[in-house]
Amino acid sequence: MDQKIQKSWEDFLNPDIVRPYLIATSVYIFAFQILKDSIIGRIRDFFCNGFNERGEIIDSKYQAEVLSLNKSPVYASLEWLKSMKAIEQNDVEIFDKIKKCRNTLAHDFSHLTAGTGLPQDFDDNFRNMVSLLRKIEVWWIVNVEIAVNPDYDGQEIDENGIIPGPLMSLQILCDVALGSDEKSKFYLEQFNRMNSQSKGKRQDG
Repeated sequence: MDQKIQKSWEDFLNPDIVRPYLIATSVYIFAFQILKDSIIGRIRDFFCNGFNERGEIIDSKYQAEVLSLNKSPVYASLEWLKSMKAIEQNDVEIFDKIKKCRNTLAHDFSHLTAGTGLPQDFDDNFRNMVSLLRKIEVWWIVNVEIAVNPDYDGQEIDENGIIPGPLMSLQILCDVALGSDEKSKFYLEQFNRMNSQSKGKRQDG
């Protein structure tokens, strides 16, 4: 057998090599879905006027002002966010690269069989994905949620101190899946400790 082919099979069958790649790939794909849900879902919720027996009642403006901007809901949503000054054209181009890397990971497993590892731009795209998610979520919090809350009238908002929920979820996922043994077990241990304390209080009551 050709040595290169043999090495590829050895890498592909070696759990110490393949497992980290699969975990990193899964985390990236999951993170991309969080970003995509933020891009589309936030706007759709904004145009939601309640519920009926058939589900959400979406204002007709959603079709006219958002979905009409592009055949793709995600790119239509990006265009809407751009028109609202929430993001810039450069962010759309960054999203293109993030999406391309996601599609490579989801549909092309040559990085496993060829022993080349993850795509070279994996780390950059993951960091950019987190940054873009934070940028979009913080915009919504500052310009919509806080803007309509009278409790924040006259207060100066430190955007750097805002930690959006989806970002917290992603951080926990990364810690559990990719962190050290101590870090990966931290959340479960804390959850079990809080659960035990809660049970103890109910029994005492």
